[in-house]
Amino acid sequence: MTQALKGVRILDFTHVQSGPTCTQLLAWFGADVIKVERPGVGDITRGQLMDVPNADSLYFTMLNHNKRSITLDTKNPKGKEVLTALMKKCDVLVENFGPGVLDRMGFPWETIQKINPKLIVASIKGFGPGPYEDCKVYENVAQCTGGAASTTGFRDGLPLVTGAQIGDSGTGLHLALGIVTALYQRNSTGKGQRVTAAMQDGVLNLARVKLRDQQRLAHGPLKEYSQFGEGIPFGDAVPRAGNDSGGGQPGRILKCKGWETDPNAYIYFITQAPVWEKICDVIGEPTWKTDPNYAKPPARLPRLNEIFGRIEQWTMTKTKFEAMEILNKDDIPCGPILSMKELAEDQSLRATGTVVEVDHPQRGKYLSVGNPIKLSDSPTVVTRSPLLGEHTDEILKQVLEYNDKQLAEVHGSGALEPPRKVAAAE
Repeated sequence: MTQALKGVRILDFTHVQSGPTCTQLLAWFGADVIKVERPGVGDITRGQLMDVPNADSLYFTMLNHNKRSITLDTKNPKGKEVLTALMKKCDVLVENFGPGVLDRMGFPWETIQKINPKLIVASIKGFGPGPYEDCKVYENVAQCTGGAASTTGFRDGLPLVTGAQIGDSGTGLHLALGIVTALYQRNSTGKGQRVTAAMQDGVLNLARVKLRDQQRLAHGPLKEYSQFGEGIPFGDAVPRAGNDSGGGQPGRILKCKGWETDPNAYIYFITQAPVWEKICDVIGEPTWKTDPNYAKPPARLPRLNEIFGRIEQWTMTKTKFEAMEILNKDDIPCGPILSMKELAEDQSLRATGTVVEVDHPQRGKYLSVGNPIKLSDSPTVVTRSPLLGEHTDEILKQVLEYNDKQLAEVHGSGALEPPRKVAAAE
């Protein structure tokens, strides 16, 4: 079976997390991703949060599978010549530099269009046009400026960021869709275009239900929030709502058996209206099915704390997996809080390729996430991340068709190797 993006070549100028997430996804689908790195240094994450001496960090390896690495000094005239030649041979250039860096390298959009009118240039920025467009952005900054942090946490506590990388990886996923869309449009127009995804925009897109609630708030209190049941007035902005459900069906995280010693002995429980009577039977409150204080959703809203307190009395008698098994028989929506250890050991995730084991020449075997998107006719095989500059000569020969003489000239120019350290005596 042919991979979906086989034949598409990506010039990958990304680093850290947001851009590499995007290009790794495209590589998983079969694109030839050529990662351009600084000689002797490479992507900064190669050396960040290292856990194995003299080996690329997990931070790098888990974001750069299925790619090829070329080292290139783009300030070197010969290096710039090689880069220009690569632009002519590639379909997409992806970058997540700071604002204006690509222009300062001598490759503004107008110049790139002249080099290759069919080239798609995809960029991740912190902010779109506006007062903050020149600001540098990281994961937590994106979560804060995109509305996620202000609506995460408990009402009487600080705003919180989530452990899910919705700013970096989330924006990378958005950009990947934009790239594939631009490639599809190019089939009819024959032209490349610019594709941009701002991290603030990506986070706000993922926090859309809170923007929904902001508008609902203008017409009255948000009754499915615990705050309403406690009789606490709402302000003029969507509040933090703890673990309340964002879908309109009241939900909470409840303790399960063993919670005293296991920080993840919890289950998420949703009191969905269609299964309310089954919930009453499971927890031993059959009279709630007809009691006017509990029978209908509007009557339950002011009593959610009491209701979930009673449900928790039941969940505390079961492990999270026992509770899930019982509840699922009656289609009661729930889910155990799974730790990273439990996910890493989950054999069903290994079987589907969502978690994969990869062998690396420096660090040995390690676990990584695999492709979360499954295509029936385009399976993903996850291969290890490249060593720094591992494919430099291969790319020059295969992609640019350099002969031995040309290859020697590029090496002789110093464009591919790290700068030589000059001793003081020299």
